[in-house]
Amino acid sequence: MTTTNGPDFITGGNLPCPPFISVPGLPNFRDAGGYEVISDSPSTPIAEGKQVVRMPSRLTDAGATQLSEQLGIKLVYDLRSAVEIARSLDSGHGFPLREWEGSERKFVPVFLDQDYSPEALALRYKNYASESSEASALASLSSSQNIAKMWRFSSSFGFVEAYKDILNAATDPANDFQPFKTILGHLAAVPVASSPPAPSPCLVHCTAGKDRTGVVVALALSLCGVPDEVVIHEYNLTEIGLRSRLDELVKHVSSNPKIGIDVEGAKRMIGARKEAMLGTLAWIRAQYGSVEQCVLDLGILTPEGIAQLRKNLIVEADEDEVVRW
Repeated sequence: MTTTNGPDFITGGNLPCPPFISVPGLPNFRDAGGYEVISDSPSTPIAEGKQVVRMPSRLTDAGATQLSEQLGIKLVYDLRSAVEIARSLDSGHGFPLREWEGSERKFVPVFLDQDYSPEALALRYKNYASESSEASALASLSSSQNIAKMWRFSSSFGFVEAYKDILNAATDPANDFQPFKTILGHLAAVPVASSPPAPSPCLVHCTAGKDRTGVVVALALSLCGVPDEVVIHEYNLTEIGLRSRLDELVKHVSSNPKIGIDVEGAKRMIGARKEAMLGTLAWIRAQYGSVEQCVLDLGILTPEGIAQLRKNLIVEADEDEVVRW
């Protein structure tokens, strides 16, 4: 579960492709597939050979055409709440919902009536906007160290608390939309002869594409047997995926008197730091024993659904088809 592998990204230069795909007006758009699968789940053994996971507010007309015609994406899952969409439009920082011919937007809010945008998270968890010795220690822990110890380090880290809230809200029986069950259920659909092979390509987004989206993507990748360090790396890619909007977002958060944090604190709250996902995965294992058991206990998928998701998303690949991270 170490986070020391993989490149350290800096601002400047082109986004790596894969996994990023350049779509006009859609920053931070990337394919969550292509990572090598190494499963530790006894119920889902891995065959010999390389296997990988297969896998829009400012969207322009050209971007919509690319999503539909070139990438085959006609299904969009929107994890934002109605109040969040309305507030972003009223504040001047949001944009009208975009749809294109043949597309279907599915409203699947994690929080029914709460704003969980990066600014709202900064306000809720502003006490965690400063660097802490616990967060630094958490980043240095390796997979060979005790999960419970890792969880203790992460328990006071704001984003872990936020992601626990997201997981609980997304699976709350009172949430009729059941967003994580809906999205992972789509990925676990059983193919039928009368329709194209399941699952069809889909776009999942929230406001920044790092918190609510990050949690559900982490669940999907983990269920497929992608190692934690790769899941953490994929989450961290948002650091460079959103860099074109970084100054705008930081200014918006740091200038809000209700939040009361400086520019550096705003950068940390807007970022997708590896420690956040590392701590979240550690907490899930401490709480449920495994990501698979978490998904089962929360009623997101059945054992059969998990097996089908893996069958749908895991494909044989040549060495040059594996995304190098």
